[in-house]
Amino acid sequence: MKIFIGYVSMSGNTEDMANILKETLLECGCEIDLLDLETVDLHSLNSYDCLFFGAYTWGDGDLPYEVEEFFDDLKKLNLNGVKAACFGSGDTLYPKFCMAVDIMAASLQEQGCDVFEGKLKVELSPDEDEEVDECRQFAKLVYQWANKGEKLTYV
Repeated sequence: MKIFIGYVSMSGNTEDMANILKETLLECGCEIDLLDLETVDLHSLNSYDCLFFGAYTWGDGDLPYEVEEFFDDLKKLNLNGVKAACFGSGDTLYPKFCMAVDIMAASLQEQGCDVFEGKLKVELSPDEDEEVDECRQFAKLVYQWANKGEKLTYV
């Protein structure tokens, strides 16, 4: 299975999450392209079996400015039926914890993507074993869902 993992990270937290997802999916036998979303050729996205998008939440629950244009440009693509999953880091001190993850998922659904029901949201950085395990479990569940087309629930 060919998987794209695209992310944007300011402090490195979301990048750490992306790397955990990559390592886990490599163990599943997947071919992975891991890229900063600012460097992605949009038209290459149709060549993947599953897309992972990750971002930190900026300000009052906003997408980071670095990816606003990316998600606007994404509307030009036909993504009907493309499997996708969303993840990100945030800080519960802000009232809209990890809202960028929800914004990305909604945007992808509007574009016709089949978006994995669960969303991976991590407080700050995946430093603790529990958070690393949560990232690994998310990757495995999305892999199973995308590989078999089954709707699995992420807890």
